Amino acid sequence: MADEVTLLDFWASPFGMRVRLALSLKGVNYTYREEDLRNKSPLLLKSNPVHKKIPVLIHNANPISESLIIVQYIEDTWPTPSPLLPTDPYSRAKARFWADFVDKKVYDCGRRIWASKSEGDRDVAKSEFFECFHLLESELGERRFFGGEEMGFVDVVFLPFWTWFRVYEEFGGFRVGVEFPKVMEWVERCLEVEKVREAMVDPEKVYEFVVQMRRKCLADDTLHDVLLTITTEPTRKDIYSF
Repeated sequence: MADEVTLLDFWASPFGMRVRLALSLKGVNYTYREEDLRNKSPLLLKSNPVHKKIPVLIHNANPISESLIIVQYIEDTWPTPSPLLPTDPYSRAKARFWADFVDKKVYDCGRRIWASKSEGDRDVAKSEFFECFHLLESELGERRFFGGEEMGFVDVVFLPFWTWFRVYEEFGGFRVGVEFPKVMEWVERCLEVEKVREAMVDPEKVYEFVVQMRRKCLADDTLHDVLLTITTEPTRKDIYSF
C-alpha cells in the first residue's frame, strides 16, 4: 500500500518550505493543502490541537508538527535518496547544532528587522543578524554546502530564509550579497538543483506580501496574528508587534 502523505502549509512560511524542500529532495509524492490562517481548517485544528499552527505533515493518518521535527521524521522515514544527515554520530550532532542555531538565531534576528517599531530596535536586530551570518559563513568555509558536497540537514533548514532576504534587506537597509557573499554563492549553488527551485517561492512575492500585511495590520489587528502564525513556530514566543 502506497504511503499517504499530506502537508498542511502556507505558501510564504519558511518553516513549511523546509518540509517541502525535504520532501522534494527525497522524491516523496504528497498532497499539498494551503491553509487559510484566518480561518484554519478542521483538519489543521485536529492534527495540531496543541499549537494549531502550520506546517503539519500527515503520514498515513499520523500528524507530525514543527518543521525541524518533521524534516528529521522525513529523513528517518525515507533515508534514501539524498540522505540529509551523516552516519557519524559527531557529524550528526554538529549538523543538528547548526540547524538549531539557524532555527533560533536567524529566525529571531531576521524577524526583528522587519517587525520592530523603532529604528534602535531594528539596528540591534541588524547587528545580531550580521553576527549570525558571519558565524554561518565561517562554518560553511570552502565547502559547497553545509552538508559537504551535497545538500544536507542544515542546508534544508537554512535555505528557505533566502526567500525572506528581500524583506530583511529592504527593512534593514543592506544587501546580503554585499555583506555576505559566501552565503549568496551558497544560495546560488543550492538553486542550481531543480528540486530545490521547485520547493522555493519568489522572494519578491514574499516581500510584497509582508508589505501589504503590515499596511493592513494598522487597520486590522487580527492580521498581525496571521503574520505571527506564518513566521513563528510553537517553540518560540510571540513577542514582536508592529
